[in-house]
Amino acid sequence: MQSEFRSSRRTFLRQVGLAGLAVPFFTRHLLSAPPSEIVHHASFGASGQAGADLEAICRHPAIRLVAVADVDLSHTADVKKKFPDARIYQDWRQLLEKEKELDCVNVSVPDHMHAPIAMSAMELGKHVYCEKPLTHDLYETRQLTLYARKHHLVTQMGIQIHSASEYRLAVRLIQDLAIGKVREVHTWSNKKWGDMTPRPDRSDPVPPEFNWDLWLGIAAKRPFIGDGYYHPGNWRKRLDFGTGTFGDMGCHIYDPVFNSLSLTAPVSVRSEGPTPNQWNWATDAVIHYVFPGTQYTEGSTVNVTWYDGDQRPPKDIQALIGSEPLPDQGSIFVGTKGVLLLPHIAAPRLLPEAQYDNYPVPRVPGDDHWKQWVEAVRGNGRASANFDYAGPLTESVLLGSVATRFPHTTLEWNAAKLKFTNVGEANHFVRRSYRSGWHVKGLS
Repeated sequence: MQSEFRSSRRTFLRQVGLAGLAVPFFTRHLLSAPPSEIVHHASFGASGQAGADLEAICRHPAIRLVAVADVDLSHTADVKKKFPDARIYQDWRQLLEKEKELDCVNVSVPDHMHAPIAMSAMELGKHVYCEKPLTHDLYETRQLTLYARKHHLVTQMGIQIHSASEYRLAVRLIQDLAIGKVREVHTWSNKKWGDMTPRPDRSDPVPPEFNWDLWLGIAAKRPFIGDGYYHPGNWRKRLDFGTGTFGDMGCHIYDPVFNSLSLTAPVSVRSEGPTPNQWNWATDAVIHYVFPGTQYTEGSTVNVTWYDGDQRPPKDIQALIGSEPLPDQGSIFVGTKGVLLLPHIAAPRLLPEAQYDNYPVPRVPGDDHWKQWVEAVRGNGRASANFDYAGPLTESVLLGSVATRFPHTTLEWNAAKLKFTNVGEANHFVRRSYRSGWHVKGLS
């Protein structure tokens, strides 16, 4: 297992590509079937991001929505209206047990339940589209990545801008060395998925049609708190359920950085921002990564720094883009010949403008992220944000979450061993315990 993660990313992707060519159809329903065959699909989650994923996936004419599971049945009215033949479940485990003809699923629920549902589906041979971050914890990410690879399952993480023309163009410009070799990258988000107040000491009535125990899933039992404290709005702020601003936006904003520079696992991570409290993530993070250098970077290592909330890159970095204000979210790539500003989500800009007036910017078309995955399930092409790509990306992001628990401390990371080598206590946050009765094979 360790040798697999020591291999270069280029070799890694080449091996994945060859595997895809060798086994174009994977599920028993699609084996030797023509590309026009109907694909039987189920959704875990019915509203919010799940609703967006469901609608996008079902736009594909080959998709037949068989079933939907949501712990809050009040969220399923729109599904019933749009897909009257789809069966509705409240317990995702019952859906997987009863719906024998499924080919694929999307997992679009709170972060803490991504891994249990995705792994359970993959154990049954289902192809998986999973929202970002891929999982809540590092060990879960590694296990999903290895399982999907071993069993040749078609996977995709929900970083849809990965397939958009804006991010694809940024990757092309960096890899064409438009700004020379990259010296450092600064990334940020103005979102504030954190809360430094104590958890309210109360127990509220559970709304009808909502199953609080199913929503908790693998997490420890606790009283329900209403007013959106957990469900449906603010779970991203809570340590046991979400992954803070970094988990929410890091997989999006780090994606073109990771992709364009062909990054592998970082060798160290250090937080200079506030720590979470007993219940919640903090905001205003400043997290420094050191990655091994690549053919697109200058030197043997490259530094990538993340900022969120009210934090932003230092003034000397901001000065590189001139007098215009920073976008609310985005990245600055600092190269040996110039600078690339990549807002989230807008076209990248090469700076200084006068230097790049006559630069032949290529036309790079976008793709439909969801359709790409459905087509890969049908044996046509491959999903570009499959778990072999999204897994290492997510691991890098989640390392930042661990680092916030150990401020002003450089955590040295051995990706092959999935272990911090200099701060033993940090390894307690690599893998979580699932509560009794929620064992999931391969995870707990």
